[in-house]
Amino acid sequence: MLKKINIKLNNNLLIILLIIILFFTVIFSVLLGKYDISVIDIFLIIRDFIFKANSGIDEMSKNVLLGLRLPRVVAALVVGVSLSISGAAFQGIFNNPLVSPDFLGVSQGACIGAAIGIIFSFDAFFINVFAFLFGILSVLITVFISKFINFKSNITMVLAGIIVGTLMSSVLGFIKFIADPSTELASITYWTMGSFAYVDTKLIKVAVVVLLICFIVLYKISWKIDILATGDEEAKVLGLNTMLIRNIVIICSTLITATSICIAGTIGWVGLIIPHFSRILVGSSNKKLLPISALSGGIFMIIVDTLTRIIGKVEMPVSILTGFIGAPVFLLLICVKRKK
Repeated sequence: MLKKINIKLNNNLLIILLIIILFFTVIFSVLLGKYDISVIDIFLIIRDFIFKANSGIDEMSKNVLLGLRLPRVVAALVVGVSLSISGAAFQGIFNNPLVSPDFLGVSQGACIGAAIGIIFSFDAFFINVFAFLFGILSVLITVFISKFINFKSNITMVLAGIIVGTLMSSVLGFIKFIADPSTELASITYWTMGSFAYVDTKLIKVAVVVLLICFIVLYKISWKIDILATGDEEAKVLGLNTMLIRNIVIICSTLITATSICIAGTIGWVGLIIPHFSRILVGSSNKKLLPISALSGGIFMIIVDTLTRIIGKVEMPVSILTGFIGAPVFLLLICVKRKK
């Protein structure tokens, strides 16, 4: 009993520690930039915004904080949390440490949708709508192929995802080939590389609602995901409806991944390395893993986005930096796990 209480306390302390780290990460992120804003001004601007007061802060500082930096930080937080939760859930139900949020083809499909929207000169709203719909469509095609093959194995879904992802990448390549090199091609390439430079506050609000609903659902069935990770046969013996649980996880994870892609484009490595890092901290129990992954992913994404803003004279696409950081970190995590 004492051991269980100690483990639970350690997990709670870790959550509190990560929340504190997240708070200071947000503060430092909104502080850093080409336009200087003091810490006191940040709190005064936020207080004025909430309570409709006036502390005499200049309008430029208010516009930079409330119109640019704060929405961007919130967007990075939402995307980091979404990708990390999705990656952890997928790795759990498929019992595969190499699974990431986009392995069912959602990222490739979303890129095609966005590319089509750019080709037809749609505005940002409809580009995001097309990206979301095509991301969902790609996952549906993956599931259909898996059902059509009718192999009762997790590897079937993974292979179907590889097939659909490769096909969608080829379609995206064809769209790039026919796009106008001077305008459309540049926009498509930049969108697919991921960025928080242009965030839609309305879309962020929708993403927060979707994220909260899906997280609650995944957290409620986290113990079932643990059982499913032991294998379908063992789960069925324990009376678990494996098909239903797997479909719920796929739906929730796909929704939050597709929504996050609409916010910032495709961003790799986050949903792969953060769940591995979190497992080192709290183990493989999804009841502990999901909240720790969410907090860790949010912190990581905010730090990466901040670095893209302050490194160099021109802002770097997010996926470039996540690749530079993700590959060596993933190698380090593998080495740590091997030693354990």
